[in-house]
Amino acid sequence: MVCYNKNMSDSPKVIVYSATWCAFCHAAKDYLDKKNVAYDDRDVESKPEYMQQALDKSGQTGIPVLDIGGDIIIGFDRPKIDAALAAHKLA
Repeated sequence: MVCYNKNMSDSPKVIVYSATWCAFCHAAKDYLDKKNVAYDDRDVESKPEYMQQALDKSGQTGIPVLDIGGDIIIGFDRPKIDAALAAHKLA
């Protein structure tokens, strides 16, 4: 599922690896929504290749994993998310 803000480009630079049952995943996506940041939501349960991508990027199996312009953030870590968004001029 790709979530876009109407003011964003067609290719989001943010990927969120998540699962429907994960409260921290929902919190991370809600936070990005409030900041009007477009992201590609990749459900690791629906497609095993998404879990493998998250594992390859983060080195572990926990979620959420956020890829913000190539910066990998494990978990819902607001200061790191804000820093990565600012560094990539996404918020």
